[in-house]
Amino acid sequence: MMPLRLLAFSLLGFLMMLATGCAGKTGTVQPQGLSDAKPVVDQAPAQAPSAVQDTAPDEMLDPFAKADEGAGEEYDPWEPFNTNIFEFNRQFDRFLLKPVAKGYNFVTPDWVQVGISNIFSNLRFAPRFFNNIFQGKMKGAGVEVGRFLVNSTLGGAGLVDVATDMNLTTPEEDLGQTLGRYGVGPGPYLVLPLLPPFTVRDFTGFIGDIFLNPINWLVAPIIEVHNVPSVIAHKNRMTTTFVQLGARVEEIVNERSRNLEKFQGVEEATLDLYTAVRNAYLQKRARAIRE
Repeated sequence: MMPLRLLAFSLLGFLMMLATGCAGKTGTVQPQGLSDAKPVVDQAPAQAPSAVQDTAPDEMLDPFAKADEGAGEEYDPWEPFNTNIFEFNRQFDRFLLKPVAKGYNFVTPDWVQVGISNIFSNLRFAPRFFNNIFQGKMKGAGVEVGRFLVNSTLGGAGLVDVATDMNLTTPEEDLGQTLGRYGVGPGPYLVLPLLPPFTVRDFTGFIGDIFLNPINWLVAPIIEVHNVPSVIAHKNRMTTTFVQLGARVEEIVNERSRNLEKFQGVEEATLDLYTAVRNAYLQKRARAIRE
């Protein structure tokens, strides 16, 4: 039995997150959805795709419509809303997150920041493992198990990424990619407050991956299952809230600190940042699903 507080807490948790990761390295949160791919400097604003133009005003929008994923079309029927939220996220980063990250970077050595990032990545082993299974990628699932065991033991609870040094690597999988592999279309591009960019499909997968992580119902239970025990007792809801939100804030600030120079360069070199971020995200997600 899952009480209504799960919904409220999940929404609050979502609003504390920034770019992530769906598209980048697991555990790397990228503000305003900046991807690893550097956008083109003089990129012109994308034209509205024909799929949007041909939709009658009174026709119901298909949330999982497939807009020729990977064929260069950007399905962005909510662009006015998205651009407003994108600008809000930019200002939040400019006036709050970035200054905090600079202070954090000043007092926290680089090797500590890398170790913290590795720990958070190691803790998200379960969703990656399950999505490899869902997609029939048994080799990838085996590699994920090996990575988790090696990093959790030889790597000191994930502090050091020993598995990568041992060539135990595999493309990262999430539920959005799993849905895409089974033919679910990406749907419209979506930007939400203080979150990385999504498509409707990827946002659905993002929520699903929260449920796939046993930490969220066996350790700090934001998902309460009747008669299933947890490290933090279900009745200690305030403790769970502090642990979950505290971990999210730490991860966000840590990852923003690690990418200060990278994101600064992208912002300075890009004329139309919204279009560049959107196109880079959609292209990277399409490539990840094809892997």
